[in-house]
Amino acid sequence: MLDRANDPASPRPAEETALRPVAFRGAGFAPKVGRYAGWIALVLAIALWQLAGSVGLVNPLFLPTPVAIAGAIYQLALSGALWHHLSYSIMRIGTGWILGTIAGVIVGFAIGLSSLARGVGITFISALFPIPKIALLPLLILWLGIGEEPKIATIALGVFFSTAISVYSGVDAVPRNLIRMAQSFNVPFHAIVIRVIWPGALPSILAGFRITASVALLLVVSAEMIGAEYGIGAFVLQAGNLMQTDQLLAGVVILSLFGLAVGRLINWLETRLLHWR
Repeated sequence: MLDRANDPASPRPAEETALRPVAFRGAGFAPKVGRYAGWIALVLAIALWQLAGSVGLVNPLFLPTPVAIAGAIYQLALSGALWHHLSYSIMRIGTGWILGTIAGVIVGFAIGLSSLARGVGITFISALFPIPKIALLPLLILWLGIGEEPKIATIALGVFFSTAISVYSGVDAVPRNLIRMAQSFNVPFHAIVIRVIWPGALPSILAGFRITASVALLLVVSAEMIGAEYGIGAFVLQAGNLMQTDQLLAGVVILSLFGLAVGRLINWLETRLLHWR
């Protein structure tokens, strides 16, 4: 007679089956953030780049080494040119992003909360959003004159449309049963907006901020290349015209560091404002 304890086909006790750990086979759905993996990969890439330039595999005129680029940034910082150009770019990005974000949040909430605003607003946004905003810069210069206003307006327009879309998409994504529950308790409309809709739409809004920060950075560089004397975009264009590739890439690295700093700031905002998730 077979021993049931050693028979693999025999049923196991319910307690043993319930306590047996099962490995999670979908690790891609629960990724673990490596704190140093990205930095290690970046350091290795920079080291290979430096090695290729040092042994002569890459012409330094076409691709300067990281050491040469760091030297160019250091010289720009010592001369004060870096801070002069950077201050103009930050002023334009900051002003244009704030104006476009305020207008986009207002219009996005109006579209999300009002049927009339939705019918009118989505039509205009769908018609105007695909237009490249930098193409409007000559027209804005004609309207607003030569100065900072056309550049700031170009950035604000680019930020406005993306912000409005992310805001009303976030409002639409709020579960309707939460809104109906609040209405069943006779909660005022403004309280529903503040306590239910705003927190529910906030993840989408912050994701939109991440996109609009990149849009603002792209537009300020393009606008400065077209019609500015000072700014990182104007500096990069001038360095390219003079074939000063080390300074050109120094400007690109500065833009990358600026974008990284903005991304860190948005991550901090998400940690502070979305701690309930």
